[in-house]
Amino acid sequence: MAVRVRLRVRAKQSGKAVETTALVNSGFETDRPQLLIPLALAEELGLWPELPPKTRIEVYGTAGGAARLYVAPNALEVSILIEGETPSILCDALISDIEHEVLIGDKLGGALGLILEDLAEGIWRLKTDPPTRARKSHPPQYW
Repeated sequence: MAVRVRLRVRAKQSGKAVETTALVNSGFETDRPQLLIPLALAEELGLWPELPPKTRIEVYGTAGGAARLYVAPNALEVSILIEGETPSILCDALISDIEHEVLIGDKLGGALGLILEDLAEGIWRLKTDPPTRARKSHPPQYW
């Protein structure tokens, strides 16, 4: 089992917000906070087909080979949905036309305060949680 968390994702351009489940991917290494979103979610948020200003195309290395992604800098505000909501983090949107699951990159996971306790069991907590707090992974959500 992997660690998946519930997020509220809001697009700055449209103001539209969506609640979704995202896979925490520590192998998704980035230079800045980034959230990879499938094309269907980008449409729901109003980021596709009209892309935000300053969006560029970049090629990312993945386990399945090179992938072309649309990178929209600082296009999203993301928070974790728990017993309420954590403070929002501003991040880049990486729009993918091949991925069907939302992916949290390493820098965004750190900015959100995620601590992965047990990957095999899908156990996680927040930096602000007591060390004894164990949160369970959510089921996957595919777009």
